[in-house]
Amino acid sequence: MANNPLKQQSPQTLEPWTSLDLFDQPGHLLRRAHQIALGVYADKVGQEVSPREYAILKMIHETPGIDQVSLSGLIGVDTSSTALSAAKLAQRGLIKRSSSTKDKRQLSLTLTRKGLTWLHKTAQGVQSMKEVLMSSLDPKEQELFLDLLKKFVHINNSESRAPYISLKKEGATRLD
Repeated sequence: MANNPLKQQSPQTLEPWTSLDLFDQPGHLLRRAHQIALGVYADKVGQEVSPREYAILKMIHETPGIDQVSLSGLIGVDTSSTALSAAKLAQRGLIKRSSSTKDKRQLSLTLTRKGLTWLHKTAQGVQSMKEVLMSSLDPKEQELFLDLLKKFVHINNSESRAPYISLKKEGATRLD
Protein backbone atom coordinates (compact mmCIF):
# COMPACT_ATOMS: atom_id res chain seq x y z
CA MET A 1 0.00 0.00 0.00
CA ALA A 2 2.90 2.35 -0.77
CA ASN A 3 0.59 4.50 -2.91
CA ASN A 4 -1.70 5.32 0.01
CA PRO A 5 -1.19 9.06 0.66
CA LEU A 6 -2.47 8.73 4.22
CA LYS A 7 0.33 6.31 5.11
CA GLN A 8 2.97 8.75 3.77
CA GLN A 9 2.01 11.44 6.29
CA SER A 10 3.57 11.48 9.70
CA PRO A 11 1.39 9.92 12.43
CA GLN A 12 1.15 13.28 14.24
CA THR A 13 -0.71 14.89 11.32
CA LEU A 14 -3.23 12.10 10.84
CA GLU A 15 -6.71 12.10 12.27
CA PRO A 16 -7.20 9.00 14.50
CA TRP A 17 -9.59 7.36 12.02
CA THR A 18 -7.12 7.62 9.12
CA SER A 19 -4.62 5.32 10.80
CA LEU A 20 -7.08 2.43 10.59
CA ASP A 21 -6.19 0.00 7.81
CA LEU A 22 -9.33 -1.01 5.92
CA PHE A 23 -8.24 -4.65 5.90
CA ASP A 24 -7.90 -4.65 9.69
CA GLN A 25 -11.57 -3.67 10.03
CA PRO A 26 -13.88 -6.58 10.92
CA GLY A 27 -16.87 -4.94 9.22
CA HIS A 28 -15.03 -4.60 5.93
CA LEU A 29 -13.70 -8.15 6.09
CA LEU A 30 -17.15 -9.52 6.94
CA ARG A 31 -18.63 -7.63 3.98
CA ARG A 32 -15.95 -9.08 1.69
CA ALA A 33 -16.52 -12.57 3.12
CA HIS A 34 -20.24 -12.12 2.42
CA GLN A 35 -19.49 -11.11 -1.18
CA ILE A 36 -17.27 -14.17 -1.60
CA ALA A 37 -19.94 -16.45 -0.12
CA LEU A 38 -22.60 -14.98 -2.45
CA GLY A 39 -20.37 -15.59 -5.47
CA VAL A 40 -19.67 -19.19 -4.52
CA TYR A 41 -23.39 -19.72 -3.76
CA ALA A 42 -24.30 -18.48 -7.25
CA ASP A 43 -21.68 -20.79 -8.82
CA LYS A 44 -22.53 -23.91 -6.82
CA VAL A 45 -26.26 -23.56 -6.04
CA GLY A 46 -27.44 -21.23 -8.78
CA GLN A 47 -29.61 -18.16 -8.84
CA GLU A 48 -33.07 -19.71 -8.89
CA VAL A 49 -33.34 -19.19 -5.13
CA SER A 50 -31.37 -16.60 -3.16
CA PRO A 51 -29.40 -17.52 -0.02
CA ARG A 52 -32.15 -15.89 2.09
CA GLU A 53 -34.81 -17.91 0.28
CA TYR A 54 -32.70 -21.05 0.78
CA ALA A 55 -32.59 -20.32 4.54
CA ILE A 56 -36.37 -19.91 4.54
CA LEU A 57 -36.93 -23.19 2.69
CA LYS A 58 -34.46 -25.03 4.96
CA MET A 59 -36.09 -23.75 8.15
CA ILE A 60 -39.62 -24.45 6.91
CA HIS A 61 -38.47 -27.99 6.13
CA GLU A 62 -37.06 -28.33 9.66
CA THR A 63 -40.08 -26.67 11.35
CA PRO A 64 -43.16 -27.34 9.19
CA GLY A 65 -46.09 -25.10 10.07
CA ILE A 66 -43.91 -22.28 11.42
CA ASP A 67 -45.41 -18.81 11.14
CA GLN A 68 -43.65 -15.98 9.30
CA VAL A 69 -42.81 -13.98 12.44
CA SER A 70 -41.19 -16.94 14.19
CA LEU A 71 -39.39 -17.84 10.98
CA SER A 72 -37.92 -14.35 10.69
CA GLY A 73 -36.49 -14.63 14.22
CA LEU A 74 -35.18 -18.11 13.55
CA ILE A 75 -33.21 -17.06 10.45
CA GLY A 76 -32.31 -13.58 11.72
CA VAL A 77 -34.05 -11.61 8.97
CA ASP A 78 -36.51 -8.78 9.56
CA THR A 79 -40.22 -9.68 9.37
CA SER A 80 -40.96 -7.53 6.31
CA SER A 81 -38.18 -9.12 4.25
CA THR A 82 -39.19 -12.60 5.42
CA ALA A 83 -42.83 -11.96 4.48
CA LEU A 84 -41.84 -10.63 1.06
CA SER A 85 -39.54 -13.60 0.39
CA ALA A 86 -42.20 -16.06 1.60
CA ALA A 87 -44.76 -14.47 -0.73
CA LYS A 88 -42.37 -14.87 -3.68
CA LEU A 89 -41.65 -18.49 -2.75
CA ALA A 90 -45.39 -19.18 -2.51
CA GLN A 91 -45.95 -17.52 -5.88
CA ARG A 92 -43.33 -19.85 -7.39
CA GLY A 93 -45.01 -22.86 -5.80
CA LEU A 94 -42.17 -23.73 -3.42
CA ILE A 95 -44.08 -23.14 -0.18
CA LYS A 96 -47.70 -23.01 0.92
CA ARG A 97 -48.98 -20.25 3.19
CA SER A 98 -52.20 -20.88 5.07
CA SER A 99 -53.97 -19.38 8.08
CA SER A 100 -52.67 -20.67 11.37
CA THR A 101 -55.08 -22.83 13.34
CA LYS A 102 -54.03 -21.03 16.57
CA ASP A 103 -54.05 -17.44 15.31
CA LYS A 104 -55.87 -16.55 12.10
CA ARG A 105 -53.74 -13.39 11.78
CA GLN A 106 -50.65 -15.54 11.32
CA LEU A 107 -49.66 -17.48 8.21
CA SER A 108 -48.45 -21.03 8.69
CA LEU A 109 -45.73 -22.11 6.23
CA THR A 110 -45.06 -25.54 4.76
CA LEU A 111 -42.97 -26.78 1.85
CA THR A 112 -44.74 -27.97 -1.26
CA ARG A 113 -43.58 -31.06 -3.10
CA LYS A 114 -41.83 -28.71 -5.56
CA GLY A 115 -40.08 -26.93 -2.66
CA LEU A 116 -38.95 -30.20 -1.14
CA THR A 117 -37.68 -31.40 -4.52
CA TRP A 118 -35.74 -28.16 -4.97
CA LEU A 119 -34.25 -28.44 -1.48
CA HIS A 120 -33.08 -32.02 -2.13
CA LYS A 121 -31.77 -31.07 -5.59
CA THR A 122 -29.61 -28.26 -4.20
CA ALA A 123 -28.20 -30.12 -1.19
CA GLN A 124 -25.08 -31.14 -3.14
CA GLY A 125 -24.52 -27.55 -4.31
CA VAL A 126 -24.78 -26.25 -0.75
CA GLN A 127 -22.29 -28.89 0.43
CA SER A 128 -19.99 -28.02 -2.47
CA MET A 129 -20.24 -24.34 -1.53
CA LYS A 130 -19.15 -25.14 2.02
CA GLU A 131 -16.22 -27.20 0.74
CA VAL A 132 -15.05 -24.41 -1.59
CA LEU A 133 -15.34 -21.75 1.12
CA MET A 134 -13.46 -23.85 3.68
CA SER A 135 -10.90 -25.47 1.35
CA SER A 136 -8.17 -22.91 2.02
CA LEU A 137 -8.16 -23.85 5.71
CA ASP A 138 -6.87 -27.08 7.20
CA PRO A 139 -9.39 -29.13 9.25
CA LYS A 140 -8.36 -27.60 12.60
CA GLU A 141 -8.58 -24.09 11.15
CA GLN A 142 -11.99 -24.88 9.67
CA GLU A 143 -13.29 -25.96 13.07
CA LEU A 144 -11.74 -22.93 14.78
CA PHE A 145 -13.07 -20.55 12.10
CA LEU A 146 -16.63 -21.86 12.45
CA ASP A 147 -16.41 -21.85 16.25
CA LEU A 148 -15.20 -18.24 16.30
CA LEU A 149 -17.77 -17.15 13.71
CA LYS A 150 -20.58 -18.76 15.74
CA LYS A 151 -19.24 -17.14 18.91
CA PHE A 152 -19.04 -13.73 17.20
CA VAL A 153 -22.60 -14.01 15.88
CA HIS A 154 -23.95 -15.27 19.22
CA ILE A 155 -22.25 -12.59 21.32
CA ASN A 156 -23.25 -9.79 18.95
CA ASN A 157 -26.78 -11.05 18.21
CA SER A 158 -28.42 -8.18 20.08
CA GLU A 159 -26.59 -5.66 17.86
CA SER A 160 -28.50 -6.93 14.82
CA ARG A 161 -31.57 -5.19 13.46
CA ALA A 162 -33.04 -8.66 13.07
CA PRO A 163 -31.67 -10.76 15.94
CA TYR A 164 -31.88 -14.52 15.97
CA ILE A 165 -34.64 -15.76 18.28
CA SER A 166 -34.60 -19.42 19.21
CA LEU A 167 -37.87 -21.32 19.04
CA LYS A 168 -36.77 -23.05 22.25
CA LYS A 169 -37.06 -19.83 24.27
CA GLU A 170 -40.08 -19.58 26.49
CA GLY A 171 -42.90 -17.85 24.62
CA ALA A 172 -41.01 -17.65 21.31
CA THR A 173 -42.66 -20.71 19.78
CA ARG A 174 -45.54 -19.99 17.48
CA LEU A 175 -45.83 -23.40 15.89
CA ASP A 176 -49.30 -24.90 15.43
